[in-house]
Amino acid sequence: MRGISAKSLADVLAAVDAAKRSSSDLGTELFGVVSTLDSAPALRRVLTDPSTEASAKVGLAEQVFGQKVGKDTLKVLSTAVSGRWASMRDLTDGLETAGVAAEVAAADAAGKLDALETELFEIERLVRSDAELRRVVSDRAIPADAKAGLLASLLDGKVSPATLALANQAAAARTGSFEKVLSSFGDTAAARRSRLLAEVRVAYELSAAEKTRLAKALAGKYGRDVHLNIVVDPSIVGGITVSVGDEVVDGSMSTRLEVARRRLAG
Repeated sequence: MRGISAKSLADVLAAVDAAKRSSSDLGTELFGVVSTLDSAPALRRVLTDPSTEASAKVGLAEQVFGQKVGKDTLKVLSTAVSGRWASMRDLTDGLETAGVAAEVAAADAAGKLDALETELFEIERLVRSDAELRRVVSDRAIPADAKAGLLASLLDGKVSPATLALANQAAAARTGSFEKVLSSFGDTAAARRSRLLAEVRVAYELSAAEKTRLAKALAGKYGRDVHLNIVVDPSIVGGITVSVGDEVVDGSMSTRLEVARRRLAG
């Protein structure tokens, strides 16, 4: 976001940071608010109308959501509607960002941020590997509740509640495909500790010592800590392939053999 919306978003995220220690449901409730506002354009219009007094907008938000959410969620929402937004969409996008930030902050406070990042990556891989699942979770015509039920059947008990909440929100596909949105949520989690995410493909499972050495080497290369998402892929035969953002370093044996084959073929 830019301009006036960026300032309002910063205020909303500050409100999330102030509330994070006292509310475990903040993220989930903010996602619920986003869903309600997405389905009520008239309400969004009033809550973002610059000609309406902030106190009146706060009063309306309290009237609509006061009995449905906790006090911390209401404080964040009040901060949001008191701000100025360049468009109605910026308000709901900002509240979604706040919900993600709340889930990430809660995971960090519980010492589960590493697990959250890894689980988000594994879900993204699962969806990429199944074309039908990929189609369903990115289809905006399919009700969010139906997609949430499907994800729960696949993931419940296998990932943390925070991870499942983020996956459900990604399935709303508000700003792009499931994979794109979930990847952005993973970036938010990594940014919590100013880290980069690296996808590492190896032919065998790395030992703890090997992971530590690799993470240290990548941190030295990029000047920032790096969270490793390890994929065991026997097809690469040996060596390693590392992807950080758009940069790919392919040192796999399969690639070297392919290059050699092409050279021999002329």
